[in-house]
Amino acid sequence: MGSLQLRHVDAGSCNGCEIEIASVFGPVYDAERFGTRLVASPRHADGVLVTGPVTRNMAVPLKKTVEATPQPRVVIAVGDCAHDCGVFRGGYGVVGSVNDVVPVDVSIPGCPPHPTAIIEALRGITRR
Repeated sequence: MGSLQLRHVDAGSCNGCEIEIASVFGPVYDAERFGTRLVASPRHADGVLVTGPVTRNMAVPLKKTVEATPQPRVVIAVGDCAHDCGVFRGGYGVVGSVNDVVPVDVSIPGCPPHPTAIIEALRGITRR
């Protein structure tokens, strides 16, 4: 089993997914026991964990974060908003889904997704 270092980017979410991600890395679900952890710099990451629809203010920072992450990298869209803009679809400040801005490798559905769904997806990546 491998490890997975992730840089998290909130591209414009309501913070529901962030609460679940905090649970994933907290003491109850403890994703670090599977070799997955959050890092502060995209240059130290294996992938980018993205939440929310991409807003106008976050399109360029998201692209730059993904570009700064070394290849091979994985981009993970967490939640319905990251996948298809969810309830924010058509909003004046929304550019689109994560896949409209950067290529997505893994999408985790849910509004917000349950911590076990997030862990299952992350473990699937580390098994590759």
